[in-house]
Formats: sequence, structure tokens, C-alpha cells
Amino acid sequence: MTALTESRPASLAADPASCRLCGSTRLHSFLDLGATPPCESFLGADQLGLPEQTLPLHARVCARCLLVQLPPLITPEDTFREYAYFSSYSSSWVAHAERFVVGAIDRLDLGPESFVVEVASNDGYLLQHVASRGLRCLGVEPARNVALAAVERGVPTRTDFLSPEVGARIRAEHGPADLVVANNVYAHTPDLIGFTEGLRALVADDGWVSIEVQHLLSLVGGNQFDTIYHEHFQYYSLHSARQALAAGGLAVVDVQRLDTHGGSIRLWARPVERAGPPGPAVADLLAEEQAAGLSSLEGHRGFAPAVAKVRADLLRFLLDASAAGKTVVGYGAPGKGNTLLNYCGIRPDLLAYTVDRNPYKHGRFTPGVRIPIHPVERIAAERPDYLLVLPWNLRAELLEQLAYLREWGTRLVFPIPRLEVV
Repeated sequence: MTALTESRPASLAADPASCRLCGSTRLHSFLDLGATPPCESFLGADQLGLPEQTLPLHARVCARCLLVQLPPLITPEDTFREYAYFSSYSSSWVAHAERFVVGAIDRLDLGPESFVVEVASNDGYLLQHVASRGLRCLGVEPARNVALAAVERGVPTRTDFLSPEVGARIRAEHGPADLVVANNVYAHTPDLIGFTEGLRALVADDGWVSIEVQHLLSLVGGNQFDTIYHEHFQYYSLHSARQALAAGGLAVVDVQRLDTHGGSIRLWARPVERAGPPGPAVADLLAEEQAAGLSSLEGHRGFAPAVAKVRADLLRFLLDASAAGKTVVGYGAPGKGNTLLNYCGIRPDLLAYTVDRNPYKHGRFTPGVRIPIHPVERIAAERPDYLLVLPWNLRAELLEQLAYLREWGTRLVFPIPRLEVV
């Protein structure tokens, strides 16, 4: 039987002026995007006349351990007690999850007696593939609304924020996990060491932890500044991720490059007592990061000018389109899109509205710039001249989904890594 329980969220790291990994106070500017609202704080029509919270969005890098990080200006509870993102609305992401499950079962020789736990399991998009193959599983998801969607899908889910105590309770109730999955959550916790200790508490002494997280090398190389937002508390190179996992008793033994989210890494880690030496892919990627400058403080500088050019090019395009009488609307309402829109100052005079497949967002407005969000069907009814693609990381999926736009000549605009009209 599925169960839904809840407990108190994990605490924030105590001192915003010090590195949450190593404690150093030598934090240097990495990228300052001004002040924006939290990216998932979509507004209802009844909120448009009310004040709106904005917070500094200034990423810094630690001179000692080189972790890129934001100060904890919001709590996980602010974001994740009710969440607007449902993973299953991206068909390519669901397919990615299924490929991972199939590969992990083969790689780790998992069978009917195995136990798989996913932390930040969202709406069951991944664990549904585990359950359908007869493996015991449990999701740990703090957002009530998406956890309920997972339960309705038949995925056992516990509503909780992971901590060492929660990890120990789950282990006591269900036994140790042969595999713990943490996809796109390792950036979302300000209590970095406590969260990592929670992963260690969940996993069996001879088990595995798999973590997918955006790669700092791709973020910088691809001008992906819009993936910086308040609920992402840190941004990892392999160098800094190894240190973070080691602080909680886990060692990286392998790494894979992924094309998800504009460029991610999948870390395979084990308890330090059983890890053994890392594989050659770890040394290879560390060498690549070093060649790109990410093993030094100086190598983290110089990102801001490239980001400013993205803004200038996009605003120039929108202003020229407006002057020419062309209609530009958005596609998607992802968190990253709200960073882009607010940093660039794009309001409804330049982007009349955006559309999204997620009905949770329909009738709402994007935070800050307050662009209305409508169902996808609206673009077929109104046939705009241009569609600004905000979830640019889903490019291949969207080019296929939106092929019908060719019938009347609507063109797609991708703002990142550089402005491209297709």
C-alpha cells in the first residue's frame, strides 16, 4: 500500500557569509543577476495588485573548495511544500528516466529482492519504471501536490525533506537501499553536508548512489545563466562534487557525461569504506575541468560579459520584432525562463504571453515580469510570428512537437547558448 507521511524540513546552513561546504569566508563574485523573485512563485490573478518579494540573485565561488553557491535566502519549505514542476510533462525526460532504470538494473545486477529509493522523486516519473519491473521502491518527495500524483500512479511515496535522521528512519523501516537515486536535487539543498549524510544513511554499506546534476563546465561554456535561481543553492564541477560527497561519507567511483539540462554529469558513488579507486572517467573529466580553468579561482571569472551579450542580443531581437509589427509569444514557463525574463526585463509589451503543457500553470502569471500563461492550444489559434523557447534544454523534443508550426510559418527562437532563429 502506498503511504504519504510528512515531517519537518531540513534546516538551512547557518551562515550565509561562509561556504556551506568548507566554512571558508573567502567568497568571490561569480555572477550577479540583480534581484528577482523566486523562480517558481507563479502568481494568481488575485495577486497582481499585491507586493511581490524579490531577492538578490548573486552567485559566488569559494576560494578554498571552489564550490559555486548562492546564499540561502529562501528555505526548501518555501519552494517545495507545493511545487509547480511535474516531471512527467516532459516526454523526453520520462524516456531518459526509463533508460537510466534499465541501465542501472543491468549495471548493478538488481533483482526482485533489491530496494531502490529516489530522493526528490517528483510525480513518480522514474520510479514507475522501477515498480513496473518488479523491484521494491520508495520515493521521498517534499512537495505534497506532486507526491500525491506519484501515489496515484502507484509509486509508494513519503513526503519528506531528506536529512540524516529521515534517512535513518527510512532505513530502519524499509531496510538499506541497494540503489539511491538523486536526480536534479543535489543543487536544491542548502544543508549540503546534512543532505549527503542522509544519502549515506539510506544506502546499504555495499550499495550505490547515483546523482545527476548540471555540470558547471556546461553552464559556463553554454552561457546557461538562466539555470541560476534561488532554489539552486550550488553549482557543481566534478572537483567540488567529489568534495561534497566525501564530506558525507561517499566517494565518487565513476562519472558519465549527459546532455540533459544543457549538460549534466551522472555521479556514481559508494560508501567510502567500499568504494575502491575511481575509474578512468573521473580522472579524464577532472583534467578537462582543469584545462577549462575550473580548478582555480581565476578560471571562474569572466562569465558576466558573455551573459550580458545574451541579454543584449535577445532584447535587440524583441525590440526589432515589435517595431516591425511581428507577434512574439513564449513557449514554456520553466523556472529557468523566469530567471531569463527577469534578468532581461522582458514584460508583456515584448512577450505577449507564454504557453505551457502543465495545467497547474494555466491562468497564472510568471513572477516578476508577470507574463500570462495559457494552454498550448492558444498558439495554434493565434499563429504568432515567433515563439521564444524558454525550456531551450528540450530543443530536440520541442522541434518534433512543434513541427506543425511550419504550416503557417511560425519560427522558433532559442535564446541560449546564443540567439538562434530556426
